Formats: sequence, structure tokens, C-alpha cells
Amino acid sequence: MSSKKILIVGGTGYLGQHLLQEFTATQNTLPYALSLAFTYHTNPPPERLLKAIPHALPFHVDLRTGNGFDGMSQNFGQPDVVVNCAALSVPRACEVDPTAAMAINVPSALVKWLSSFSNGGTLLIHLSTDQVYEGTKSFYKEDDETLPVNVYGRSKVAAEQFISANYSNFAILRSSIIYGPQTVSPVPKSLPVQWMDSVLAKGEAMDFFHDEFRCPVYVKDLVTIIWTLTNKWISEKESMQLLLNVGGPDRVSRVQMAEAVAHTRGYNLSLIKSVSSSTVNRGVKSPADISMDITRLIQTLNMSPTSFRDGVKLTLEAEFASAS
Repeated sequence: MSSKKILIVGGTGYLGQHLLQEFTATQNTLPYALSLAFTYHTNPPPERLLKAIPHALPFHVDLRTGNGFDGMSQNFGQPDVVVNCAALSVPRACEVDPTAAMAINVPSALVKWLSSFSNGGTLLIHLSTDQVYEGTKSFYKEDDETLPVNVYGRSKVAAEQFISANYSNFAILRSSIIYGPQTVSPVPKSLPVQWMDSVLAKGEAMDFFHDEFRCPVYVKDLVTIIWTLTNKWISEKESMQLLLNVGGPDRVSRVQMAEAVAHTRGYNLSLIKSVSSSTVNRGVKSPADISMDITRLIQTLNMSPTSFRDGVKLTLEAEFASAS
């Protein structure tokens, strides 16, 4: 049986953990042996995560300097697929330290490392963002001009351009807000559906923006997309230069997101107070409408993304099951 190697860069984060769990769960159903590895940077991988993915190899890597990649070359070798989930993804933090945002979010050290192997022998799946768009219209297409309004978006555009110019085998996924069940080792960042559920559960009125629109993507759909691209490369071995908008099928505001949570849980809709985003200073400019046209995604991968209402229901059911 042939062996294939998959590396998750940023494996201790939200998407990274979901990918590691899914790849671990499907190992025994594949027509090939699967070797898994992942990188971490700030904190060592938590014990709960290591227990859930016992055969995955952890590597400490600094994406800014490239420190740690030599160790992976020696102890893991050339991966067949690399999924880059690592990023400085909090827009306000990027605004405070734009140098760090560019150094971390533009994967120059990662691409340099991949280029040290046989050219194009590894598929790089890179997570980008809907914040590359300006936000002045609805349903952006992949070919629309990228005019980000903040440092985070600019760093992600720079990353896309760097990969396109310096690597020959890639899939860039412009992801919207990722939501879904908590990870096996809970991540410190606030998860949108769980946060809305927790504030509405208190029975107190809460403000939500009515004038910012996104197409949130259910995390298990995103895992399926990455898994499909992985298998496509492994089975066909045809290099790709793919750019995809990755969102759910629904264009929703924060108000509409909160309403979906309230409907699912039976909360009083009067708790949801509709306000303009201009009423809050978040220390960073935020695009108003970066909803995306996902026609290319649906046609390329032959998939039907989960509706936001259904995704909320699945998320809250999973939270209830894990708590009981």
C-alpha cells in the first residue's frame, strides 16, 4: 500500500483541529496509508488534542523565520499535501502590528521550504479570506478586483500574490466566517454561534449589526472541500492553480445570524437589537458587504454547502451532545 503525507500548518487552531480529527477518523477507510503531521507555534499542542490524533506528528515551526522546517524535512519528509491554516487573523491585531501581519500571513518561508523539494510535487492548500474584497457590493466573484480596507485583508492579498508568483501547484480558498462545533481541545477565540447562544441565553437585550454581510461557512463543509482537493491531487496528480470563494449559500448580517440562533433555541427575538456598525469603534475598518458568489466552488467540486440555518442547528446539537 502506498503512503501519503499530509501536513496541517497551524494544526492547533480551530480549522486545523477539525482537519486533524477528520483525517484521523478516515485513515482506516483510505486506499493508501496516511501519515499526518502538524505545526504549532505559540503554545505546545494540548494533551486532549494529542490523545485524539495519536499518530500525528507535532512540529514547532516559526513561519516568520522558517525555524523548524529543517526538522520536518528530516523527520517527516516531503508532504503530498500542505494545508496552511496558520495566520494572524484578528483584524485589530493586524492593524496594531502590520509588520507581524505581513510576516506571518505571507507564507514566504513555507513556500521556500516546499520549493526545496521536487517542483510542484506538493499541493499547497492555502486559506485566504473574504476580507480581500472592498465590501461595496454583494456577491463578489473570484475575478473581481481585490481592494481590502484593512491590514488583515492586505496581508492576505499579498499572500495570494506571493503564492501565485512563486509556486506552481496550489488551491487558494477565500473563506468567509468559519463556524461550527467547538474543537476537541477548545480554542481560546470566541466562536460566533456559541457566543450568540450564550448572550441570548441570558435573556438580556444585545446589539447586533444589520449592515455588515458575510456568507458564513460551516466548518465541516470546509473540511470536506479540503479533503476533496487533497484526494483530487493524490488520485490525479495534475497540478492546479485554483482560486475559490468558500462560503455558505446564505448572505447574512449579524442580526440575521443572531435570529437563526434564536429560532433554533426558542429565544425571544426582541432580545436582538438592530444597530449600525458605525455605532462601534473596533479599532479597525471593516468591509460592509463581502458576501461571495460561490458558483465556481459548487461547480468545481460538485458540492452543496450547508445553509446557515441548518449549520446553526448542527452546531448547537453538537454542543449539547458534548456537554451531556
